Amino acid sequence: MRERFIDHRFNGESEARVVQAVAIVEEYAADGYRLTLRQLYYQFVARDLIPNTKKSYDSLGSLISNARLAGRIDWDAIEDRTRSFKSHSYDTDPVSSLLSVAEYFELDPWESQEVKVEAWIEKDALLGVLQRACRMYGVPYFSCRGYPSQSAIYEAANRHKGYGKRVIVLHLGDHDPSGVDMTRDIAERLELFGSDAEVRRIALTMEQVDELKPPPNFAKVTDTRSPVYVQRWGKRSWELDALPPQYVEQLVNEAVKKELDEEAWDDVLIEAEEIRKNMVKFVKGFKPV
Repeated sequence: MRERFIDHRFNGESEARVVQAVAIVEEYAADGYRLTLRQLYYQFVARDLIPNTKKSYDSLGSLISNARLAGRIDWDAIEDRTRSFKSHSYDTDPVSSLLSVAEYFELDPWESQEVKVEAWIEKDALLGVLQRACRMYGVPYFSCRGYPSQSAIYEAANRHKGYGKRVIVLHLGDHDPSGVDMTRDIAERLELFGSDAEVRRIALTMEQVDELKPPPNFAKVTDTRSPVYVQRWGKRSWELDALPPQYVEQLVNEAVKKELDEEAWDDVLIEAEEIRKNMVKFVKGFKPV
């Protein structure tokens, strides 16, 4: 929804940037995506509309803020995934509540599989993209927030042992000194705590960089992992945020799909549908006191 809270006149280059921003956010909104400011920024950079500099990022952030306040950009088109409000929901009608439970009843198709897949991503800001990507196959997902804490790794290892089957962790991170090293670190610490999970890095890879040509940054020389990184890949680095959300979704779904026994998966979905039908039929005959 567009709402105007201030009067603001955009002139010349600023007006052109607002028009470009509206076109980009509407393009993604048509596919059901909401962008973070950083993802929007990388769209500008990838389309050669602005240079890839901190000054450009700060300038675009200020412009987008004013454009939203002035009613030029939909408030729902851009989101801050690092901050969210939580509240408790209440029921008002017992039949409606029961119908809701019945209509959304699901069996876990992963129980029929010989493998369990999880998806881990480096940063909170991309959790919304990963959530949508994992929705199709009900893949559990996790935001590492950089290097995961010892507690998070310990809990994950115990969870993996509880699955009683082969485990694959799909890892997505920046292609920079720390982002690349995180995949190694996660694998080694999971093993330390007794997990046999295979940690598979599916993004960001140099093959994807060569394919998609996302805007580069310079590797942080203050990062203690920089010398090893620079020796192998040079001084440039790339952020996961620069990948189109559609590409990330496809990447995750393809990685999951090739691990599935699709016939066993479909059998569980068919069984769940029959149960749902019977539950709905039962609930519709329910008479609250």
